[in-house]
Amino acid sequence: MMRIALVITTFILDELRGHRMNRANRFNGNSAANGAHLNCDRSGGSCGIAFMAKASAPGRTKTRLVPPLTFDEAADLNTAFLQDIAENLLLASRHTSRQAAIAGYAAYGPPGSEDFFRTILPESIGLLGAWLPNFGDCLFHTIGELLRRGHDSAVVLNADSPTLPTAFLVETADVLARPGDRAVLGPSTDGGYYLLGLKTARRRMFEDIAWSTERVAEQTLERAREIDLEVHMLPAWYDVDNMDDLRRLHGELCGSETDGRRCAGAIPHRAGATTTLMQKLARGHDFLRSSARILQVEEVRA
Repeated sequence: MMRIALVITTFILDELRGHRMNRANRFNGNSAANGAHLNCDRSGGSCGIAFMAKASAPGRTKTRLVPPLTFDEAADLNTAFLQDIAENLLLASRHTSRQAAIAGYAAYGPPGSEDFFRTILPESIGLLGAWLPNFGDCLFHTIGELLRRGHDSAVVLNADSPTLPTAFLVETADVLARPGDRAVLGPSTDGGYYLLGLKTARRRMFEDIAWSTERVAEQTLERAREIDLEVHMLPAWYDVDNMDDLRRLHGELCGSETDGRRCAGAIPHRAGATTTLMQKLARGHDFLRSSARILQVEEVRA
C-alpha cells in the first residue's frame, strides 16, 4: 500500500548490513502473551504508532490475491495481518524505555467499522478514524491526530508486513525520542514504505507524492530535503501485495527457521495468526512453489 522508490536500494542494502541489525538480534520475534498491555500511558513522552487498517470484508480487502485465494480467504488473511501487527506493537512496547514508550493504534476505515476492530484487536490498541479520499491525507491526518493526543512523536505503519522485525519498531521509537527534529523512514523492498515517523506534523512530507508507485521513497526523501529535515533510514522489509509476496511469507513462516532469520539479516516477528492461517491455506493452495527461490534472491540482493 505505501510504496517507496528503489533508487535508494544501494543505501538501504548498506543499512541492512550495518549496526542496526545487531540490535535486531536482541529479539526472538515471538508474539506478546495474550492479554499483554502496551507499556505506557497515552500521554506526552511517548511514541504513538498507528497502523493503517482497513476492515476485512470479502471482495474489498486483499483482492490482488484473488485468485488463487477466494475473497473470503483474502479477507481472513487481512484480519490475521491486523492481529499480528497489533501483537507486534505489544511486543515492541515491552522493549522500550519510558522516554520512548510506544502507544499503539489502528488508524481505521471505513467509518462505522469500529465494532470489527474492537472485536479482533487487543483492548490496549486505540482506534483512530482515518478514512479520506486521498491516501496522503489519511497519513497526514493520522500523524496530526497522534500528536494532538499528546504523543511526542507519531508513526504511520502499513498493515501489509505481519513479520516486520520488532526491533525496527523499537529503533523507531528510540530515534524519535532523541533531541532534535527528524523523520524515520522504513522502506519496503518492492518500492513502498512500511513506516514513516515524524515529531512534527509536516504536510509537505505527503504532498506531490505519486502514491502506489515506485517513486514514493524518492519523492518522500525529496520532500524532506526541501524542508531540511533529517531522515533516519531503517532497514528494508517487504509488503505482502501479490502472490510472489505471499509465497515468500509462506516460506518465512512455514519453512525452516534458517530461512526466516535470513531475511534482511533480522529476526522476523513470529506472526501467530498469520502462521496458523497460512498453514490452513497451504493445504489447498500451492504456496511452497518458488518461496525458497524468492528468499534466495532477496539474500543475493542484500
